[in-house]
Amino acid sequence: MKAEEVYELATRGGATDFSRVVTLCRQSGQFCLIGGLAVNCYVEPVYTLDADFVIVVAHLQELREKLKAEGFVISEFPHSMNAESPKSELRIQFTMDPRYQEFPLRATQRPVLGTLVPVASLADVFQGKLWAYSDPQRRLSKRKKDELDLLRLAERYPELQPQLPDELRRQLG
Repeated sequence: MKAEEVYELATRGGATDFSRVVTLCRQSGQFCLIGGLAVNCYVEPVYTLDADFVIVVAHLQELREKLKAEGFVISEFPHSMNAESPKSELRIQFTMDPRYQEFPLRATQRPVLGTLVPVASLADVFQGKLWAYSDPQRRLSKRKKDELDLLRLAERYPELQPQLPDELRRQLG
């Protein structure tokens, strides 16, 4: 059984919904995958129910309407737009943080859950995780996941280690 088939079963349709969202993003404008699924493209994958994207903000309204038309439920927050399909357990988030807006320019196509998708560059994925980890407003459980992702990336790509916060660099020895 392929990874996307396992994910499809475990999330009750999450791989299918992921593919649907990627198609809608492609129709709406420049975008890329960030977050945990993007980390999984660079290191041994871990299971996640989240799919995090950045889309050029000028195209966000168009994407919002397309997602609604496809039956996704949209929730808006100060720095993100979330979309959920009542059919699966996949949680989709589009960041509106302006620091991420250039990530799509450096993205490369990679297979994710059986779908070819633009994925943020290694440097951008790492930077995004640093921002998330350093956010004091972020829930501790989310920051711990960000910490793990940073450590996984830095173990696999030692050239990233000097960019780690001191406390994480010490953990690597």
